[in-house]
Amino acid sequence: MLKIGSLKLKSNLILAPMAGVTDLPFRMLCRKFGAELAFVEMINCRSISHKSRKTRHMLSTLPKDKPLGVQVLGCEEKFILKALDVLKVYKFDILDFNAACPAKKVVRRGEGAALLKEPGKLHKLLKLIVKNSKIPVTVKMRLGWDKDTVNAREVALCAQDAGVSGLFIHGRTKTQEYGGSVDYEVIADVKKALNIPLIASGDVFSAQLAGKMLNETNCDGLVIARGSFGNPWIFKEIKEFLKTGKLLPKPERKKVVKVMLEHLGASVDFYGERNGVILFRKFFGWYTKGIRNIRPLREQSSRAKTRLEMESMISKTLYITICLLISYKTIL
Repeated sequence: MLKIGSLKLKSNLILAPMAGVTDLPFRMLCRKFGAELAFVEMINCRSISHKSRKTRHMLSTLPKDKPLGVQVLGCEEKFILKALDVLKVYKFDILDFNAACPAKKVVRRGEGAALLKEPGKLHKLLKLIVKNSKIPVTVKMRLGWDKDTVNAREVALCAQDAGVSGLFIHGRTKTQEYGGSVDYEVIADVKKALNIPLIASGDVFSAQLAGKMLNETNCDGLVIARGSFGNPWIFKEIKEFLKTGKLLPKPERKKVVKVMLEHLGASVDFYGERNGVILFRKFFGWYTKGIRNIRPLREQSSRAKTRLEMESMISKTLYITICLLISYKTIL
């Protein structure tokens, strides 16, 4: 069991908040495979305070989409307070503040990972959020700005002192973005310094890597991010591995096709046909990663505009797989 403030979770595997990825259709799919806690996409406090139609749609949820967290991005007190006021009408279970995003447009505004360079300011902002939030507050951070300014322990202690109920940490610096290696040693050092739960992320692409993160850092839980791209069953695989030490076989292409069709249908229902299909295009690429001779079909899928067109592309991935198997057996 993982306890973050008043929130009690039966699982310590969490679906990360990811812009353009963790919408309602994808969250519900991941929950089917064992993601108990999920987050809506990262949203800027300015956008929330403006109450735009797009933002309201991003905050959409269902009764079964629980427990659910929201991650906010910002650095200006007035917009943070406005956002918190708007979010009061939503029934989120946890509020996460982003001090980790490495995107240039974000750090240029002094948001996301830029706050790692100003622990004092981050402490002040977190204290303000904790004071004005009725639900547990957490913070997402990185190891530091670059290899010469790794200050994860200092920032983590500042966050704990501000009253946050838990801390999410990505095992890279801002300048690494998503390249280079995850530093398990620094994460382990941060874990030793804290009295609150530490949930780690970074390169959790398989059950074995999940086990490595837990064993080498002693963290309390895992955040699954890019490892879920085209792979929502990763939660089930990790659970089985941690419980029994055994690896589940990868799902057969027929089952993958079934999941893809279900995901496409949910996307169309949520966004409407045209937008739902367009937004699904990137998921098609992720689901079909590693299939031989898939490139022409991927190029066609990038132009699909109707549900029928995309369903045809999905069905053809099964055909390609069958043809490859027949060809392989013929060679043998």
